[in-house]
Amino acid sequence: MEVSIITVGDELLIGQVVDTNSAWLGSELEERGFRIKEILSVSDQAPAITEALERSFEHSDILLMTGGLGPTKDDITKKTIADYFQDEMYFDEATFNRIQRLFTKLGRTPLEAHRLQCYMPKKATILRNSMGTAPGMLFKKGDKILISMPGVPYEMKAIMREEVLPLLERDYIQGARYKRTIRTIGNGESQIAEKIGHILDKFPDHISIAYLPGMGQVRLRISGSGEDLNVLKEEVEDFVDQISVELGDLVFGYDEDTIESVIGDILTQKKLKIAFAESCTGGYLSHRITSIPGSSQYLEGSFVTYSYDLKERLLDVNHETLITHGAVSEETVIEMVLGCLNKTSANIAISISGIAGPGGGTPDKPVGTIWLAISNGDITQTKKLSLLQDREKNIQRTAVYALNLLRKFLKEQY
Repeated sequence: MEVSIITVGDELLIGQVVDTNSAWLGSELEERGFRIKEILSVSDQAPAITEALERSFEHSDILLMTGGLGPTKDDITKKTIADYFQDEMYFDEATFNRIQRLFTKLGRTPLEAHRLQCYMPKKATILRNSMGTAPGMLFKKGDKILISMPGVPYEMKAIMREEVLPLLERDYIQGARYKRTIRTIGNGESQIAEKIGHILDKFPDHISIAYLPGMGQVRLRISGSGEDLNVLKEEVEDFVDQISVELGDLVFGYDEDTIESVIGDILTQKKLKIAFAESCTGGYLSHRITSIPGSSQYLEGSFVTYSYDLKERLLDVNHETLITHGAVSEETVIEMVLGCLNKTSANIAISISGIAGPGGGTPDKPVGTIWLAISNGDITQTKKLSLLQDREKNIQRTAVYALNLLRKFLKEQY
């Protein structure tokens, strides 16, 4: 089945908003065996939307459209679609009642704009939006369908997960499909591909691999299609096992695992607590850990000590160490990590100090020089990173490296 994705909004065309919806939709649909024919971004103008509909209906079985369903006057997608299908509008009481309940819960009163938002095309099947006021809509054109959803990413994803994907899997997917995702950290895509090339040579035509690189991590998605789900599952799992053995410690989890959740599980199981002393990352490592529900069970706390003064006062870093070696040094991060352990009841601590950029570098310590330390009081390990000029990426890469350092430390010491 071929799919067209249409995103509506002037803000997308001028770069004011980045189109993350298409990337997410493409990934979700590709995993289920749908082929993405095209992705179009069009302006908030009826002729542009109509032209996109006509074009996409010519060669795609399924059209997914996001944007232009809000309560403001520039949100014209719904009216344009109704005109395209020569449809009439009606006031949908069920949608209005749901909005009223939502606003009552929030202690607010719906505006007239929200009431106008409840006028829906008669030919549309309403798709419930559990995360917002604008419902999605499904239209049929012969054996083809158009699904229109809000452009707000979390609202679109809710409608897709709760309404659209179950419908597509029920009515449009033929045969069996099975997939697993191997989560790796520490090597790049090309290095991993070289390691597992001899295994991929054994893949039959109905099984494939996709490399999905991220910041310091690579996901390997093994997908297969066939007639018998049990046979297909056995085949895919066998290749997952072979690849996992070959990659060894690069593999940290599978499917929906994240490095943060895996670390959280280990810390919880071992009844250990962690604390951080961050300088150049400014609390980003702590943020990554606290993104996991239940992290209060194992996160003791974090110090963000950017200045010399706070490093000395809060972490007991020696003034002479800072003067002699500087804040970005092995000596300093060792004292930071030990000070962090002494000031908390954590079993393990990590410290970070570096030059994230774009300024602040020197010939012997250029931008991207980062020092890390990890310790449990008995064993202390350090690592120097030499990254690039991009401040945001340096912060993100440092956090990923620190998380992997923690994972390995836990595996080695506990």
